[in-house]
This record gives sequence, C-alpha cells and structure tokens, in this order.
Amino acid sequence: MAATTVQPTSPTPRRHIAVIPCRWGASRFPGKPLALLGDKPLLWHVHQRCLEAKRLDGAVVATDDERIEAACRQLGIEYIRTGEHLTGTDRVAEVAERLEAEAYINVQGDEPFISPTAIDAISEALEHLPPGALAVNAYTELLDVGAVLDHNVVKVVIASQGEALMFSRQPIPYPKGDRPKYLRQLGLYGFTGPALQCFRQLQQGPLERAEGVEMLRFVEHGHAVRMIPVLDEGVPVDTPEDLARAESLLVP
Repeated sequence: MAATTVQPTSPTPRRHIAVIPCRWGASRFPGKPLALLGDKPLLWHVHQRCLEAKRLDGAVVATDDERIEAACRQLGIEYIRTGEHLTGTDRVAEVAERLEAEAYINVQGDEPFISPTAIDAISEALEHLPPGALAVNAYTELLDVGAVLDHNVVKVVIASQGEALMFSRQPIPYPKGDRPKYLRQLGLYGFTGPALQCFRQLQQGPLERAEGVEMLRFVEHGHAVRMIPVLDEGVPVDTPEDLARAESLLVP
C-alpha cells in the first residue's frame, strides 16, 4: 500500500521526523487516540507538541485503523496507513521503509503534554550515538510514590555509561539495602532507519512479552539503548481516569 498523506510531502529526504503510532484497540482504553481532550482528540495534542519541536522536519501519524485515518484527514494531519503490528516501534519501522529520513522519533500517541524540548533532545542525541547503540530513549525522575507503584508507568534502571539495563512495570530497583532513585521511561524513542529494520528482524523475547515494553527487544538481544535525561512533567494517558486528570491540566 502506498503512503497516504493529506498534505504535500517534499520529494527530498527529510532529516528527522516524528512518527506517532496510533491504534484503536488498546486493552486499557479502546479508541484512546480519538478520545477528546478539550475539544480535540488526543492524537491532535501529541501532533501539536511534535510541531512545536524545533529540530524536526514534520510529524506523521501511523495507524492501521480507518477511524483514526479519517480523523487525521479531517484535522489536516499527515498520516500513513500501515499494516497490523505487535508494537508501535514495529509500526514506525514500516513507516521508515516508505518515508525516507535520516532518523525517526517515535512519539507515543498517549503523551499529550510531551515536552517539545524533550523531543529535540532525542533528535540531538541521535546525532551523537555511541558505537553499538541502536536507539535513544528519554527518561525522567519519578518523585511520586503512586507513579512508582503504578504498573502503567514503565521504570528503567541505567548503567553508569548511560545505557538501559532493564525496563519494568514493577518498581525497580528493589530498595533492600539503600533508597534508590526511580526513573520513568518516557514514550519517546529515536532510531535511524537501519536500527528500525534491525528491530523488526529481532524476535520478541520472554522479557518483552512478559512486560509489554518494546525497548526490551533490543536489551534482550544485546543491543544498547542510550538513555537521555529530559525535563518533562506531562501526564501520560493510559486510562480514562488519566484523561480526566489531563483535562484538568489544559490551559483555558
């Protein structure tokens, strides 16, 4: 299927682009991308944050659902209709096969308040990837105990060199001998095209299947994921209750 867009796309390769994977059938919140936040669907808010980033050459929604496709047409948002995929990153990898760019930034479609500065930080980090690293992933410190315990919030532990050691929905590390600092993995990843193709060729391992955290695919197969600290106070929307919280944060 050819790439489908609702606005002209430059024939020249783009530098860095944001890809927002959106699917209808989220188990915790079906139809989440089109849930209204204020008077606009959730995916519109994420797309706006991407447009506010200074280092990108555009943002595109990637979806396999005709309802999301129709909403993008109505809102004037560039989109690509993809096949069905196991994860959002697999979906971004299909986009990379059909839309040429130097690098791709996966911005999760449930982060309506994601910081444009954080997106730019991932873009910049992609230009300085250390040898062996196939991806960059943003993180921020968790200060709320409830968020540490929330299985919808993915935690990460990081090696001294800045690479991810493990991701989990459980609070890690366990505070047996010391009081640790808890870090939240943001739904904000950066890849080159070859790295995305490598991702698609790797099999899901037992950790990724158990945790439902796609960056574990690289970790399980011995590939480095570079973690980038960012400042972000956004509210990810995993459940209808999160959407109500996000509504209270909208600027009138």
